[in-house]
Amino acid sequence: MFIRFLLFALMGVGIIGFTGVAWMASHSTNDAVAAAPLVPATKIKVVTINRAVRAGTLLKSDDIGGRDIAADQLAPGYAEDSPEARRALIGSMVRASMVPGDVILPSNVARPRDSGFLAAVVAPGMRAVTVSVDAVTGTAGLIWPGDHVDVILLQATDDLTRPIGRRVVSETILRAARVVAIDQQLAQGAEPGAKEAPAARTITLEVEPREAERLAVAARLGRLSFTVLAADGSNGESQASNNVKPVYAGEVSSAYPEESKPVPPPASVLKVFSGSNKPEEYQF
Repeated sequence: MFIRFLLFALMGVGIIGFTGVAWMASHSTNDAVAAAPLVPATKIKVVTINRAVRAGTLLKSDDIGGRDIAADQLAPGYAEDSPEARRALIGSMVRASMVPGDVILPSNVARPRDSGFLAAVVAPGMRAVTVSVDAVTGTAGLIWPGDHVDVILLQATDDLTRPIGRRVVSETILRAARVVAIDQQLAQGAEPGAKEAPAARTITLEVEPREAERLAVAARLGRLSFTVLAADGSNGESQASNNVKPVYAGEVSSAYPEESKPVPPPASVLKVFSGSNKPEEYQF
């Protein structure tokens, strides 16, 4: 009987001791966890999109920004934000629509030097046609890929049979054509406003096949100028302007009256000499 009582006492002491040790161990672990400082997640400032863009958009400097993102949330291929990283993306084409804050990954864009870049930029059924410009007709270097422009043809004639006010004329031959490249650099030139930016010599436009033919003829007829349209998306689609009324010099300046009497062309004179008589003149 005494032995049984002793065994039960020893078992009770053991259970109590085990419970105490477990309680102390659990509280020590909790205290250690509570005392451990929280380590903030590492953040990296990466290149992102500043505004909503659609597929096919050519990126400008204003479209590119940067923001801090936790490193464990970044997909492989991201670029850390820097002036060089932003500059390298100018002129790239967006492959799929993006919203503000999206990280720009290599898979999101096609760069100007990538194979087939120009063909990828041009919409299905459209054509890329290049025309020559100078510092004035090219809007003093202020046109950039992604802009939409109207194309104006200026002509002058030496036909003296026409009123003086009708010898100089301009007309819009193309509306809202998208600029896809400047010179051969395909938007890889200096950023807008850079002092060292060279004057553009050619502009490549996205047009319909018939419009490409019109531009080729217009470049032969006279001087082409470009006007930049607003960037609010209200410019409409690119279209030929067959019904646009031409503007004549007489409508612009009163120094060139439209109803002036036509100047006849100079007459040809034939003199016939007959002996010592006075020569006879014939005009025709």
